[in-house]
Amino acid sequence: MENFIVEPQKQIPVADTCDVLVAGGGVAGVAAALAAARRGKRVVLCEQQYIVGGLATAGLIAIYLPLCDGRGRQVSFSVAEELLRLSVCEGGGEVPALWQEPHTPEERAHCRFKLEYNPQLAAIAWEQAMTAAGVRILYGTSVCAIDQADGMIRHVIVENKSGRSAIAVKSVIDATGDADVTALSGEETARFGQGNVLAAWYYSFTGGKPRMHMLGFSDIPDKYKTKETENLLSPRRFGGLDAEERSEMVLASHKTLLEDYRRFREKGDEALPMTIATIPQVRMTRRLAGDYTLDDTESFTRFEDSVGLISDWRKPGPVYEVPFGTLHGSRVKNLLTAGRCISVTDAMWDISRVIPCCAVTGEAAGVAASVGSDFTQINLAAVQDALRQNGVALHTDEIF
Repeated sequence: MENFIVEPQKQIPVADTCDVLVAGGGVAGVAAALAAARRGKRVVLCEQQYIVGGLATAGLIAIYLPLCDGRGRQVSFSVAEELLRLSVCEGGGEVPALWQEPHTPEERAHCRFKLEYNPQLAAIAWEQAMTAAGVRILYGTSVCAIDQADGMIRHVIVENKSGRSAIAVKSVIDATGDADVTALSGEETARFGQGNVLAAWYYSFTGGKPRMHMLGFSDIPDKYKTKETENLLSPRRFGGLDAEERSEMVLASHKTLLEDYRRFREKGDEALPMTIATIPQVRMTRRLAGDYTLDDTESFTRFEDSVGLISDWRKPGPVYEVPFGTLHGSRVKNLLTAGRCISVTDAMWDISRVIPCCAVTGEAAGVAASVGSDFTQINLAAVQDALRQNGVALHTDEIF
C-alpha cells in the first residue's frame, strides 16, 4: 500500500466574505459571535455539529457553573449572565432564588450563582439569540485549511455538504475547543499533558422525570491529585486530537453507559435512557501558547490588559482577571482564541474551560474583533471601554 497519494490541485471558490469568522459554536463561539455581531460586524460561525453549545449541549455537560466567587459576589456579567438566563428561558431549570432579586453578599454567600438546564432547549435559545443578532450560522462545517500572507489570515477554507470553499475574512476567532485553527495557522500551541479520562454522561427517564447520570468526570490537575481523587471508569487517557482515538473513546463511553443501564435493570429500577452525548466528552486537548500564559496561582493579580473576570468553580474565593495576552499569539496578527483554547497552564485550564469562563473570553474576543483586526497592536483601551459598556467587570477592585 502506498503511503501517500497526490491530490489534484483545485481551484477553490470564495463562497462568502465576513468581518469575523468564528470557528466553533460552543459557548465561547456563541458569546464571540453575539458580541461581534451586536457591534455591527458581519459574522459567520462555522460549527461541525448541527447544534450549538458544544460540550454544554451536545456533550450533555449541562451545568452552568458559577458566575460568582462563592462568597456572595457576582464576578462574570454581560453575555455570561445572558446565556445563563437564556438556558432556562423556556423552562428546564431555574435561576437560584437568591440571584433573582437584590440580596447582600452575606445572604448569597452559601448559594452560588449556578444552575442545571435542559441542553436541547438551551441550544435552541442560544441559536435564536445569534440569528436575531444577524450571525450567519454554517452547520456541518469544518475548517480544514488556512490561506495567509504577511502574518494575516486572508481566507479560511471550509468543507461541508456543499463541498470545499473559502471564506474571505478580516479576523478569525478560534473557539473550536481544540485550537484547530490556531494549529493550522502555525501559531504556537501546547497540549494537555495528562490526557482526558473516560466520561459517559447520559440522561434517563427515572421515576417520571429526567435524571442526569454523570459517569466519569473531568480529572483534576496533577499537582492537586491524591489517591482519594483517583476514581476513574478506565485507566486509559485520551489526548483527544486523533480521529481513531476519539472514535475509540466514544465506543468505550457507549459501552460503559449500556453497562450502567443494565445494572439498573437488574435491580428492577426504571431508568430508561433518554439521550446520550453526541460528541466525545473531552475537556482539555490543545490550546494556544500565547503572549501570556495565566496560572491558577494568580488570583487577584491585577493585569492592565484585563478583559474580564472569572471565578474558580471548584471552591469559593479565588477571582481571576483574564489578560488579553492569553487570547492571542505573536505569529498570526488577526487570530484570537476563546474558551478552552486560550493560553493557560494545565492547572488554570481546569478553571478556565467551564461555561462562564468560556462566555467571558468569547465576549472579549468578539468585542476585540469589532475594534480591529491586528490584535498585536489593537487599541486595547477601546476594547476595554466597549466591554465596560456591555457591563463587564475588568478588575477585581470593581466588585469588592
